[in-house]
Parts: sequence; C-alpha cells; structure tokens
Amino acid sequence: MPPIVSIVGKSKSGKTTLIEKLIGELKSRGYRVATIKHTPQNLTFDEPGKDSWRHTQAGSEATVISSADKIVLIKPISGDFSLEQIAHLLGEDYDIILTEGFRRGNAPKIEVHRKQAGPPLTTVRKLIAIATDEPLETKTRQFSLEDIEGLADLLEKGLIKPQRERVSLYVNNAPIVLSSFPKQIISNILLAIVSTLKGVRKVRSLEIFLRKEPKQAENDPATK
Repeated sequence: MPPIVSIVGKSKSGKTTLIEKLIGELKSRGYRVATIKHTPQNLTFDEPGKDSWRHTQAGSEATVISSADKIVLIKPISGDFSLEQIAHLLGEDYDIILTEGFRRGNAPKIEVHRKQAGPPLTTVRKLIAIATDEPLETKTRQFSLEDIEGLADLLEKGLIKPQRERVSLYVNNAPIVLSSFPKQIISNILLAIVSTLKGVRKVRSLEIFLRKEPKQAENDPATK
C-alpha cells in the first residue's frame, strides 16, 4: 500500500492546518496525496429515510453515493477498522496517505506541538519528527511549524520516493510485508504473464483479485 504518515498531537494543536499545508506542498511537487481523518463520533452521512440508508437497512454490505463531482462510500462496520484496512479501501493510486489522528496506529508519525498546549505527547510510537513552535529536549528530529518544505523533504526522501514503485500483496484482506526478493519475483512473473495478453501495452499499474471459496466439510449436507 502507499506509505502512511499519521499527524498526531493534542487537541487544537494545529494538526489539520499542518496537513493542509503538507498537501499543498506535496501536490506542488507532483505527488498524489490521500487523507484519512479519525473521529470518535458517529458519522451521519447515511440519514434515516434516505435511499442509501434504505439500501444499508436492507442488508447491503456497501453503498456508494455518486454525483457529478464526488462519490461517498458507506460501509457499515462492527467496530473500528484498523488504519491499514481503511487505507486498503482507498486503493493504491496514491504516493502517500496522510492521516489525522490514529495515535495508537502502526504508521510513522509526526507530532504537532505548541508551547501553550503543555508538554509533548509521551506515548507515541514510531515518531519520526516533531513540528513545534519551541525548541524541545528530545532526540526526535524537530521542525518549525512553518518549515513545510523541510517536512515535505523528509516525507519525500524517506517514504515517497523509496515506495513509488511497489508491489502490494493482501491475503484475506490483510497486507503482507514483502522483502525485496519476493517483490521482484512476483513483479517479474506478473509482468511476464500480462505482456503476452492481447491489447496490453506499457504496464504502469496492475491489479489482480482472487477469491477462493472455502471447501465445505465432508459431512456438510450441502455437499451431498
């Protein structure tokens, strides 16, 4: 999947503002950016009585509302999706995914810190940088809140460029971490196969989906 970076920090620290600035800077460099926002509140896109609500109530596993300028996916869930599961729904056609929140997730994180909010967070794992309005006594790399170019350089060199060419593998909807050798093997095999197909020209991206039905037990009446 695309590299994911979570922007974390205390309430009113400026997380959304930093994400807005990073989106603009990265897009000016030609990169495709997607974002994910975590909220503890229930969402209200699917209002009772609306057609999409009726679809969901009837049992639809997912419903898309489509208009001329945007689409909205409504997917009922029975608990919080992991960040990786949400990113999988977005797809692969992005150079980076920036998230707001997900402090406890597994993605690398940039903390937004302001002096008036008190000390920085203390339980953040995989912290790669702090955007701050004051010098801090920490070994973590620090950037001024206004140094958007510096933060974008960090993301570009450390995450975006190394993963612009990638192979993503999901088994049972879970991402599988691949080392360089199996990545190369899978890439070579798939490219060799599709290059023999009629109508295929230069391959820029390739998607394959496989679904296998579980084998029924021998004593299952449905198999007799």
